[in-house]
Amino acid sequence: MLKRVPNTFIIVFSIVVLAAIATWIVPSGTFDRTQVVVENNERTIIVPNSFHYTEPNPQTWQVFSALFEGFVDKADIIVFILLIGGSFWIMNESKAIDVGIYSFLRFTKKLEHWSWIRFFGIDNIVLTLIMLMFSVFGATFGMSEETIAFIVVLVPLAITMGYDSITGAAMVFVAAGLGFAGAILNPFTIGIAQGLSNLPMFSGIEYRLFSWLMINLLGISYILWYARRVKKNPSFSPVYEEDAYWREKESHVNETVSYQTPKMAWMAMTLSAVVIGIFAWAYPQSTLKLGNSSLSLPILPVLWLGFLVLSTLSLRKSVHFFILTLLLFTILFLITGVMAYSWYVMEIASLFFAMGIISGVAMAYSADKIVKLFMEGVKDILSAALIVGLAGGIIIVLQHGQVIDTMLYKLSSLMQETGKITAVGTMYTIQTLINLILPSGSAKAALTMPIMAPFSDLIGLSRQATVMAFQFGDGFTNMITPTSGVLIAVLGVARIPFDKWVKWIAPLMLMLIILGFLLLIPTVSMDLNGF
Repeated sequence: MLKRVPNTFIIVFSIVVLAAIATWIVPSGTFDRTQVVVENNERTIIVPNSFHYTEPNPQTWQVFSALFEGFVDKADIIVFILLIGGSFWIMNESKAIDVGIYSFLRFTKKLEHWSWIRFFGIDNIVLTLIMLMFSVFGATFGMSEETIAFIVVLVPLAITMGYDSITGAAMVFVAAGLGFAGAILNPFTIGIAQGLSNLPMFSGIEYRLFSWLMINLLGISYILWYARRVKKNPSFSPVYEEDAYWREKESHVNETVSYQTPKMAWMAMTLSAVVIGIFAWAYPQSTLKLGNSSLSLPILPVLWLGFLVLSTLSLRKSVHFFILTLLLFTILFLITGVMAYSWYVMEIASLFFAMGIISGVAMAYSADKIVKLFMEGVKDILSAALIVGLAGGIIIVLQHGQVIDTMLYKLSSLMQETGKITAVGTMYTIQTLINLILPSGSAKAALTMPIMAPFSDLIGLSRQATVMAFQFGDGFTNMITPTSGVLIAVLGVARIPFDKWVKWIAPLMLMLIILGFLLLIPTVSMDLNGF
């Protein structure tokens, strides 16, 4: 008889307890830190050779305060999840997303009369294109927290296509993670790491582009293989029982949709157009930042004009298509905001919050109904927010115990007197291990690169190779570490148990880690541009 797997909350709390135990075993220590300016931003970095032991601070009762402090530390992501959940619940009530999914699938079926599309399979093409899009986002502007909002759309799409919630989550979260690991122009990882290593910004891009292609080839192939098996035999999915929630939501959609356009929809469209028009007038030019390059374009005026035209056409058909148009332009404004105006979770959450309210107004819902739907959405997503707070407590316990720097110091000593390939592999291993307890790429770059870069000079290793070791070590395990608030949030929204996710992604993670090491070998054995 199989034992029942513990609840995700129990698993994460157990890791909090293990972190507290580690503070009793690992000596407390710290590095001195100083402030430097990297790309016009002030960063706190470690002073090389400054490690010293400190008074022990073992954690005991703090395992119970970890939830509170984790909530405080991850407050931005938690509020983001709650606003996203409430906003999409309002939109889901309209059945607009369901209408869009079925319309999209009907459109893709029409393409199957092309022989080359039938050869590759329309579903394979759709999944690949979606994953490549999110991978590019991850590789260029470091899409991470933003993936949470797309789970609500892509998981139902995957279910309707005959797949499961793991496929839906992989289409956006894993795809963005593959791009994040490839990091062609990611300013939050490669940009900071190269800046702290005194390397030209985004130098060595040719080999990183090749690495991104290889990483995506492996990752997307694995997901397509898994998706095909699930579609052929749905019971193969480890989350088949959990997906009953999504299947129930997707059933009998066409029977419950009443195509109409209330007068309030026209008012909602007019008000939205006026607000967007004001912003377009105030910001006629937007400077998109892509890596070390920038491009000024009249994006907001173009988006305003496009919204005006498409909204008018969609409202002539049904309010559902207007809400889909609203969702489309919400995503476009999200991309513009992130790339041109450095938006983060507050701005993105506010954008989706406005989208939810406008959707309710367009459906002619009363103010009371909109509030009620929003609260139902918050209630539905609350468990995901709670688990993010609890997972954040893992880092809090380790920080209070002052053992993170000690772990880094001990691991870095492993690189003494090794060959180049062994050295870069050791750096890669260290970065991977650190990422399991400190998933923030920017923080880890500031923590490790001031040590790794000078050390690479001493052993005759290219600083660019050291940056690549950081890049891969930082990227892959983001998709499996329980200390990642984004991962926990994604799994919570998709209703995927953490243990089942780990079991599914473990083979892919092993292959990616091996691939990362193989891709590091040419950085020390070949004459590559920028290395």
